[in-house]
Amino acid sequence: MLGLAIFASPVRAQQAQPPEAPAAPESRVGQNREDEEKPGSANQEESNPKNDRIFMVIPNYTTVEAPAKFTPLSVKEKFKLGAEDAFDPYAFPLAAILAGEAQARNDDASWGQGWKGYGKRYAAGFGDATIGSFMTTGLFPTMFREDPRYFREGSGGFWYRSALAAKRLFVTRTDSEHSQFNFSEFGGNAAAAGLSLTYHSREERNLSTFTNNWGTQIAIDFIANQLKEFWPDMRRKAFKK
Repeated sequence: MLGLAIFASPVRAQQAQPPEAPAAPESRVGQNREDEEKPGSANQEESNPKNDRIFMVIPNYTTVEAPAKFTPLSVKEKFKLGAEDAFDPYAFPLAAILAGEAQARNDDASWGQGWKGYGKRYAAGFGDATIGSFMTTGLFPTMFREDPRYFREGSGGFWYRSALAAKRLFVTRTDSEHSQFNFSEFGGNAAAAGLSLTYHSREERNLSTFTNNWGTQIAIDFIANQLKEFWPDMRRKAFKK
């Protein structure tokens, strides 16, 4: 309206006209809706995992604190979560500790002792963890359109929340916000355990090794779900915040 007033003819400008009512403020309903859909909006940030390290050390990239709005992950975002978990600084010293433990037990005895044997155990252990992360967080969630994040309940009694964390191991959320069997957990870890046999010695390539590795990883993920659910409560009690 201001532009029309400036460029109006002088004759019309001299005519007595009642003052124009101020323009109504532009509705922000549509704009707010667009803001909610933008990648950097507040609602979407609430559904994006933050690395709230468990015990201040263990990486925790996949936990979501009760999002106000569910936003599915893209394929790129799923593989990014897998990479962040696999190559977190915590992964390297952990692989070193586990390799030392395996050397003390002389696991995969054909690799021998000394630095050479230790190096093989370190590479194998790090490879196991890396492949497992990409299988269960990137590849299988993409194939079966599942969401690899852990959606924390955050309220309710201990046994109720613990049961939900255990159930999450078997039933997961899909990209379309439905529930289905957790193929990423069981299939992804099975694929990782199978691939692990290819770079271990021939003596270790058997069904017993496969089932042991597969079952161990599922048990670890069971414990991880419990920690993801209750870590904020433990942190709040320990640090009073």
